[in-house]
Amino acid sequence: MVERRQRTGRTDKAPEVDISRAHPARIYDYWLGGKDNFAADREAAKQVIEAMPGIIPGVRAQRAFLGRAVRYLAAEAGVRQFLDIGTGLPASGNTHEVAQRVAPEARIVYVDNDPMVLAHARALLTSTKEGSCAYLEADLRDVKEILAAAEARLDFSQPVAVVLLGVMQFIGDQDQPAAIVDTLMTACPPGSYLVLGQPAIDVEPERMGQAVARTGRLLTAPATMRTHAEILAFFDGLDMVEPGLVQLPDWRPEPTDPPVPGPVPFWCGVGRKP
Repeated sequence: MVERRQRTGRTDKAPEVDISRAHPARIYDYWLGGKDNFAADREAAKQVIEAMPGIIPGVRAQRAFLGRAVRYLAAEAGVRQFLDIGTGLPASGNTHEVAQRVAPEARIVYVDNDPMVLAHARALLTSTKEGSCAYLEADLRDVKEILAAAEARLDFSQPVAVVLLGVMQFIGDQDQPAAIVDTLMTACPPGSYLVLGQPAIDVEPERMGQAVARTGRLLTAPATMRTHAEILAFFDGLDMVEPGLVQLPDWRPEPTDPPVPGPVPFWCGVGRKP
């Protein structure tokens, strides 16, 4: 079953895919070696690679962090519900695959605003018979709509893990990103978790600045890079899980993680609602 929501003010007609502007989900797909991308996406992806040659290992490190965080939540923290916003196109190691490998009864709701992701939703929704998966087409800025729709699949009287990985940089300060995160976590009961990470401006700032400048004209949404302190502020009121807010390879690394040469300009962490 695919659940679908439109952004406020839009009609029920499915939006067309704009192939003239790069979309983060399709850029990420290109970096992972996927084929669900267009010329504008590939151009933006290559511009970032030129400015930051280590982006490909960094993207793999992001995927590895997602796997470690979800395994921790499902296996050690006992979480059985996940709200993954900004999920992107299907790739190996999706949230539901990792969580249901540990707990087949886990329930996952994916959210993304790219209609191409909706077109591939069937691949995302291959759930175990004990659990469930659903997809909502919505923008993170429409946080109240997302929560209202997610209630059809998730029980917000029980802990929920909210996953915001690689999406917050597309929420500019004018859209009050801290209020969005607060609204999400306020809706979740004590014992819930926040998994959040986004590119950092204070790790290799010159290269990061060049990457943003090169891709800004190509993207459907401009990116807002943030410092360690600014990203840590999203976890206000939560107890940080050790080792805190760190670079991707440093969050509970495992021997099977892909090697990452050099620093990774991306802060990530997991916080628990007390």
